[in-house]
Amino acid sequence: MSQPTILDVAKLAGVSKSTVSRVLDGRRNSGSPHAQRVRQAASELGYQRNIFASGMRRGETNTIGLIVPRLTDTTMAVLYEEISKACQAEHKLAIVATSENSIQAVEQAVDTLLERRVDGLILTTDQAEDPTVAKLRKLGVPHVCALRTEGLSDAALGDDVQGAYLATSHLLELGHRRIALINGPGFASSARGRRAGYCQAHEEAGIEVDASLMRETDFTTASAEHQMGNLLEGQASFSACFAATDNLAVGAISALRGAGRSVPQDVSVVGYNDIPLARYLSAPLSTVRIPFDEIARNCLELLREQVAGAGDTHTRVSEPELVVRDTTQRYR
Repeated sequence: MSQPTILDVAKLAGVSKSTVSRVLDGRRNSGSPHAQRVRQAASELGYQRNIFASGMRRGETNTIGLIVPRLTDTTMAVLYEEISKACQAEHKLAIVATSENSIQAVEQAVDTLLERRVDGLILTTDQAEDPTVAKLRKLGVPHVCALRTEGLSDAALGDDVQGAYLATSHLLELGHRRIALINGPGFASSARGRRAGYCQAHEEAGIEVDASLMRETDFTTASAEHQMGNLLEGQASFSACFAATDNLAVGAISALRGAGRSVPQDVSVVGYNDIPLARYLSAPLSTVRIPFDEIARNCLELLREQVAGAGDTHTRVSEPELVVRDTTQRYR
């Protein structure tokens, strides 16, 4: 069944198309009889106003909306900075909103940004059960998934499987055979990819993965510290740890040191993303570098292609790079 249009609402309400547009845009007296009939007709038909199309008719605003789970996550802060730089190079402004991984907050942020008539959206918040991205596709709103993807929309990503494979293979090559995984939540495609890369490296080395060494977090430093603490309290045997972000690595290292374990003498640790802090820790962090500048440029290019009417869905994947510093050493 096709979606009701503004013409359908106008016909049922007995008014003109322009009257419907003014009422639903909030530009007509909300108490007038015409306005009441329009809202009643829209409700009966299940009509949803295309906020984005309304904004486009009024012209481009040279603003891009970015939605991230939280800016206290350094990875997201770095991505925002790179997107902001890429926007500035094109005389645009990047506006950021946070969601705390709440589906309702994502939907509210999307609506608010579209009300401000941004020219497109970049989302790092995709969850399998989140209907927001499907809604954007339905409305024809230019949007790109960054770092995470639900697999249907345009996306600019790092190669999470390859990056985790590089990190885990590095530890295996150093002779470690019991490697803990401090990962993100299962609803995030980035966490699922890094788990797959971790498992792939073990499989190629002929080493069985021990599920008891794998822990999920909400991508916060505190949750990583907690999960590493659980591993240590359970007296799990491991000599290395791959943490799915640098922030998770910091939390894991904090728990290790709190338990009297030295890094890397007792436990080698590899992080992911190569945030600016990584090289300045007391023991500079071995990690996987992600080209955030390239991902940011890819986001804007994909948005431009959508506005230009490109019909196909594209995913641009940026290659990671292993950076070896001081938190890993050969197993003794």
